[in-house]
Amino acid sequence: MIKLLSSTPLDFIAFHAKGAPLFVDKIVRMNMGTQLRQIARGFEIVASNQKYKNLPIIIGESDPEGCAACGMANYPQNGYRNGTMYSSYTASSLAKIYDIAFYYKVNLLGVVSWSFEFENQPWFHGFRDLATNGVDKPVLNVFRMFGMMGNTRVETKSSEGFTWKNIIDSGVRGTKPDINTIASKTKNEATVLLWNYHDDDKFSADAVVELEVNGIPAGKVLISQYRIDKEHSNSYEVWRKMGSPQAPTPEQYTVLEKAGQLQMTGSTEKAKVKKGKLSFNIMLPRQGVALFVIKW
Repeated sequence: MIKLLSSTPLDFIAFHAKGAPLFVDKIVRMNMGTQLRQIARGFEIVASNQKYKNLPIIIGESDPEGCAACGMANYPQNGYRNGTMYSSYTASSLAKIYDIAFYYKVNLLGVVSWSFEFENQPWFHGFRDLATNGVDKPVLNVFRMFGMMGNTRVETKSSEGFTWKNIIDSGVRGTKPDINTIASKTKNEATVLLWNYHDDDKFSADAVVELEVNGIPAGKVLISQYRIDKEHSNSYEVWRKMGSPQAPTPEQYTVLEKAGQLQMTGSTEKAKVKKGKLSFNIMLPRQGVALFVIKW
């Protein structure tokens, strides 16, 4: 749905954009193309109007689907909201929204998840919320990652990535996932956000990713990696391993609360830069999201 909200005088433009998850042979299949198509059309409308094209745009409801209060009891497909399907979708879609804004040369001010707080509800019930009973879900850690990035975006290229036009045309289907990245820089730091996303909610072999960062004005750097996957920043998987308790003990709650925070893998490492270039390989699981903070 595209809904342009106007007033006199008009201070900003807002609209809503949602996709849809479906069951495909008992596998949840997302359709990011639906959401991106609505956003692209909204940006196109704004850009075509000389009076409005420079106004700030706020996407007031930007989500994979429509019903925030539809839990798993009646809508089993919404179980994707609990785990890494939601976090990897969010990483990929947010980056592509920036790409669409750049393409249409519009003034994108903000993108809002239409998420809520649901009190006194079952744990991990599949509502569109960023936390359940006070324990943060994996998707919230994606927003934390974006919040750690700088204000100046830098160019990125991926041999295994999908463009927003690819996804609008045919989605992320078949055997190839969207392994892609968005990056930023400050005076003494670069941040690289990397994801491994597919529209089908099923796991596959880890991807071997060769990451190359150019233009570093130093001979040595410190690298910190933050991760969202089955083993990191994932309270849902920890809760499932506990036996999915609906009344966690105080000790279990403490463990879940810690598991819901954004986690760094290992410790900060030193690395050498050769002629301004830093290269290293990582393994990134399907539905995994990684943030690299590189300081010099």
